[in-house]
Amino acid sequence: MTTTSGPSARSGGPPDPAPRAVDPGDAPAAPAPSAGEAPGLCDQARDLAEHGHLDRAAELYRRAVAADPAPGVSARALLGLAVVEDGRGDTAAARDAARRALDTGDARYAPRAAHHLALSLERDGETGEAEHLWRRLLGLGGPGHAAVAHHGLARAAEERGDDAAAREHWEAALAPPEGRPDRLHAETVVDAARDLSGRLLGRGAPGAALSAADRGLSVAEDPELRLLRAAAHLEHAIADLGAVAEPPGEGEEPIAPRTAGAAVELLAGLLALRGDTAGAAGVWRGGLRGHGDATAEEVGARLRRGFAAEGAEEGAWWEPYLEEAVATASAPALAAELFAVLTRMHALAALPALEGEVRPQELRGALVRAVRTPDDLVWGPGLHADLRRRLAEATGDPGALPEDWPGRL
Repeated sequence: MTTTSGPSARSGGPPDPAPRAVDPGDAPAAPAPSAGEAPGLCDQARDLAEHGHLDRAAELYRRAVAADPAPGVSARALLGLAVVEDGRGDTAAARDAARRALDTGDARYAPRAAHHLALSLERDGETGEAEHLWRRLLGLGGPGHAAVAHHGLARAAEERGDDAAAREHWEAALAPPEGRPDRLHAETVVDAARDLSGRLLGRGAPGAALSAADRGLSVAEDPELRLLRAAAHLEHAIADLGAVAEPPGEGEEPIAPRTAGAAVELLAGLLALRGDTAGAAGVWRGGLRGHGDATAEEVGARLRRGFAAEGAEEGAWWEPYLEEAVATASAPALAAELFAVLTRMHALAALPALEGEVRPQELRGALVRAVRTPDDLVWGPGLHADLRRRLAEATGDPGALPEDWPGRL
């Protein structure tokens, strides 16, 4: 008795024929889906796309379109296909799908297709056709899509230099929603406020930038808008402090040294914070030279604030370099440079000690290399000059070290 069904291997019948190779192109195609299956295919495609399986998602969206479902489902499938094809890098296929979705006229998906297509065209510099689509979008959707369209039209007007049209569309894009805004409308107002506020700051109009940021924040909280708002306040502060730090003209009342000194310090700090280190340095130097001796003393004291260390002598050789570093907002770079030199000098001096070096010539060579480590740095000559001065004072011999020391080492 056998344990398997079918003819026995000993039955003497002919062997089973070997399987034949089949060309995949000859394989029967999967049956076309019915219109009723299209929504499920769209659901599967969206899930695949969200997990990064774009090729398979595109295939399912195409099958959903091929099923010839109701216009709303067809529009949904075509929009999904446009988004997926964009993600796959096939711009032509993405735009074709978006145009077909737009042509369905579906109230839900046609406006989103117009939005997607306009952004694609705008991204590639095809501003004329993009602007046409933004205008078309004005009549397709509700208030949210209208705000999107106005934002796009504002950008287009900015691009072609039409200031009057740009102002009109910015105003419409930032118009406060009536009642509780939908998510798209709120996000669009915030996006437009960020865009406009940044543009206005770049043009040197902080007051208008502040107003635009406030309009966006009235709809929704947004960290970037808060940052832009702070930047606008910063520009106002710079303008106010600049008016105080400016030296008085002929016949004008002098500014109190304490007030002028505080204005110089704050203005230089804000300019450095904005990244204008040259401007910050100019403000410090102007404060040291342009207001008179009393103000120069006040500014100098603020510039050297924090220099004093316990046991440090007044007027040390390094103070001019520290002053320059503070004035140009380069103190971190100077600190890094100093630590690098100190590390190098330490290594040159420590290595002979670790190796137990006793030969005088080798020890002297290591010390010479350590001493000459800062030779090529801006403050290196000052360090060498300070040793010459100290040695001259200690020995009473002005020539104890030659002027070109340590060049002769």
